[in-house]
Amino acid sequence: MLGDHDPIPALAVKDVQRARDFYEGVLGFSSVGEPPEGVMYSAGKTSFFVYPSAFAGTNKATAMSFQIPPDQFDAEVAALREHGITFSTFEAEGLEWDDGVATMGGSFKSAWFEDPDGNILNVESGM
Repeated sequence: MLGDHDPIPALAVKDVQRARDFYEGVLGFSSVGEPPEGVMYSAGKTSFFVYPSAFAGTNKATAMSFQIPPDQFDAEVAALREHGITFSTFEAEGLEWDDGVATMGGSFKSAWFEDPDGNILNVESGM
């Protein structure tokens, strides 16, 4: 299950440029990619994603994402469901929903769920 995949923490920010100034200029991280609406940074053997969110500074934004190979995504979602996970949906421009799984474009799939404390976790493919 998820223990077989690398997690990518997702940090919500109010202003991406201000975050870039801090993460790159102050802390010395280097951008390793710029997916839509954010910046990916390398950190040790893993990475983290900084993205803009209206929920920055609250406990309502995604805390961590797991990158699942596209050919394993549906099986991973099914395994999570078998373990009692229910998926959340929300309004976001460009996302289409089917049974708790969001799609965007050709290969992107994503699903969000909460841990027992309400931290929002995410599995996605096609990033």
